[in-house]
Amino acid sequence: MAPAATGPLDDPVRAALLGPHAHLAQRHGNAVRYQPDVSPFLAEPHSVAEWDDVAALVGDGRSVIPAFAPLDPPDPLEIGMFLPGVQMVGDAVPGRPDPDAVRLGPDDVPAMLALVARTRPGPFGSRTVEMGTYLGFVEDGVLIAMAGERLHPPGYTEISAVCTDAAHRGRGLATRLVLAVAAGIRARGEVPFLHAAADNTTAIRLYEHLGFRLRARPDFVALTVPSDVAART
Repeated sequence: MAPAATGPLDDPVRAALLGPHAHLAQRHGNAVRYQPDVSPFLAEPHSVAEWDDVAALVGDGRSVIPAFAPLDPPDPLEIGMFLPGVQMVGDAVPGRPDPDAVRLGPDDVPAMLALVARTRPGPFGSRTVEMGTYLGFVEDGVLIAMAGERLHPPGYTEISAVCTDAAHRGRGLATRLVLAVAAGIRARGEVPFLHAAADNTTAIRLYEHLGFRLRARPDFVALTVPSDVAART
């Protein structure tokens, strides 16, 4: 089993769900996750009993993605995806507001989901917009780029869903949006952080250029609960 977390960024999902995002939490026993239409993330279990609670919470045939996951979950839970990642912290990133960025809300969800389908920045559901502030650029009535806030452990806010339509890349839109979102986080007295796939070197170089520093190398693991396990819990 993985060691117990020691700070909010060591287990940002649990820290968020027991703190600022408690209203978005779904629980069973000691297991806690986001409501499924908000986010697939699960707080990393730290005991066998908590794994049993996870099976009951998730249900059969469904997957969850812990942000910091043990590499060897107890049998017979199944690993459906394993993705090495990086966690970067922007404690030296002041941010910069952008007057051209528009605030996105529930009415914009269809356009946001369409952009996500074209660009695949990571998990994004019908209620992900409720996790925090999302900003975007709209041209000719079409959302062409966006970024926003996801995990919210105390004192920190994650920047996520950074994506630009392929036809509009190379214009610095992602940089502007990351800095604009970071400015809002800083205005609340919090520190921006983010996650990226370890092999996404283009994004990592951009974040380093903006002042983010490597803090940790988490693994993103999608876990599926077989039907017979869910039935026994």
